[in-house]
Amino acid sequence: MPHESVTLMNRRNHCHDPQLTHYAGDVNVSTALLTDHYELTMVDAALHAGTAHRQSVFELFARRLSGARRYGVVAGTGRLLEAIERFRFEDAELEFLRAGRVVTDTTLDWLANYRFSGNVWGYPEGEVFFPGSPLITVEASFAEGVLLETLALSILNADSAVATAASRMSHAANGKPLAEMGSRRTGEYSAVAAARAAYIAGFSATSNLEAGRSHGIPTMGTAAHSFTLLHDSEREAFEAQVAALGADTTLLVDTYDIEQGVRTAVEVAGTGLGAVRIDSGDLPIVVARVRALLDELGATQTRITVTNDLDEYTVAALAASPVDSFGVGTSVVVGSGTPTMGMVYKLVAHEDDSGNWVSVAKKSADKASVGGRKSVRRRYNARGVANAELIFLGDGPGGMAEGEETAGREVLVPLVIDGEVQSEHTGASGIAAARDRHQLRVKELPPVAMSLTRGDPAIPTEYR
Repeated sequence: MPHESVTLMNRRNHCHDPQLTHYAGDVNVSTALLTDHYELTMVDAALHAGTAHRQSVFELFARRLSGARRYGVVAGTGRLLEAIERFRFEDAELEFLRAGRVVTDTTLDWLANYRFSGNVWGYPEGEVFFPGSPLITVEASFAEGVLLETLALSILNADSAVATAASRMSHAANGKPLAEMGSRRTGEYSAVAAARAAYIAGFSATSNLEAGRSHGIPTMGTAAHSFTLLHDSEREAFEAQVAALGADTTLLVDTYDIEQGVRTAVEVAGTGLGAVRIDSGDLPIVVARVRALLDELGATQTRITVTNDLDEYTVAALAASPVDSFGVGTSVVVGSGTPTMGMVYKLVAHEDDSGNWVSVAKKSADKASVGGRKSVRRRYNARGVANAELIFLGDGPGGMAEGEETAGREVLVPLVIDGEVQSEHTGASGIAAARDRHQLRVKELPPVAMSLTRGDPAIPTEYR
């Protein structure tokens, strides 16, 4: 007889179009199928083998820093916690699994009642990390914990890659504001997540309106070249924009001739023109000429913003020039050549049938992991500069290994306690806290961390 459990038949059915809502943060939409097929077949087999309910510890970490970066930035934690709250197998999800014969009827019944009830510890969002850092530690039964693998990796790998690139750009800008404007260079929902990650890592605004609505990030934008080309002349385009947005707007001056564009912009808006934007040319030379021309025309307070396929290297090259702000698109949303941080999610310990903890680890060449429950502290020198990431093997997060109490600052914090998400890590307040945290943690790193060259991590990871 086909499986039709009472639970399945009586649960609320979601009729949303998944193409429109599954990634958009809708609190009524399940995240349970944002996972890989084999996560469910492992649960299925473990339930039948009697091992599914063994208490286990999973860790999410990166074996190395992709792109030979000097440090990584944790981003996506708040999004992950919100996704865990929505990790529910509702009628639609269960029917899909049943129709595809993905798992057995017994497992479908177990999934119908799934609620994560364990603990999650981790590096708080905005924190910096290094090779081996246990960014997320999940304490739960094997079945509960293994189901979160793909969800956690897909969020943190992408968001942390964006945040790491954005952090490098923010430092390269030397205090000048950056705006994220890469929506058209990535997936429509990835763009929202990227804007959030970039904001946490130091960007000041985004062009993406959904990121503004969903996450409270300041939005910005005025006009593209098509607006100028629409009108019979550049002057008419500028007049229309100033009439609508005021003289403090930003006028795009490189559709035709940059020098003439600047002159026309000042003639139309007056010397109180807010800013001009440059999106082409040899930027260091062009920017210097535009600044001189603006000053000559009396527009001494008019700002210059540049775009044009910037990355951390071009931002650094322009930081000392008379540029006032930057707009970064493609490079930041794809992690500036490093679109993923190479994070993995591994079982590192579980209880045996007698209730004793057993450390487990992968031994494969170049993919070895360190088993055991862990806690983390960051050590500092007398000047308050970080000099080591210390990972203690022992009782795990919240425990205290020998020598740990005097070894610096504790890094791991509780994110989920007995299935309850800690709300200070989610929503707009969580983003604001992550942004502040990131600024503080980057300042604690040694100067070598800010190098844009490929190299070793800024501080070593030591196991104790």
